[in-house]
Amino acid sequence: MTKRTSELDSFDQKILDVLAVDGRISVTALASKIGLSKSPVQARLKRLEDNGVIRGYRALFDPIRLGRNHIAFVEVKLDDTRETALNAFNTAILRVGEVEQCHMIAGAFDYLLKVRTTDMAAYRAVLAEKISTLPHVSNTSTYVAMQTIKEDGMLATPVRP
Repeated sequence: MTKRTSELDSFDQKILDVLAVDGRISVTALASKIGLSKSPVQARLKRLEDNGVIRGYRALFDPIRLGRNHIAFVEVKLDDTRETALNAFNTAILRVGEVEQCHMIAGAFDYLLKVRTTDMAAYRAVLAEKISTLPHVSNTSTYVAMQTIKEDGMLATPVRP
């Protein structure tokens, strides 16, 4: 059975907090930081991975240095929201590399996309040639980000009241 975050003990949470900042830390250094020996930390890491709490490890790239500093958030409205239509859209959106995030939304529109491109011209091409041609897309609205204040991908430990 998958462990819920609320069921993680303080050592598990410390492991997650350290890995969120430094995913390349050695097990020995991690053990030292959280106050356990290496063997229990290895066992906890394996359990967290096996339970799907830790889904993987990856490198984070600086999109600005890679020339992808244009961010647009796109509301997408579909002409059909039956399961078949949703599945068709979901499958197709996975093939649009410029879409960094895609969320199904409960509200006035159906999906919210985060799209990252080099500039406005590149975004317009992605919108016209890729997003607008996806299955069942009937309407889109775009909001361009003027400045990114926080975007670190890290999940902080929840503050307890």
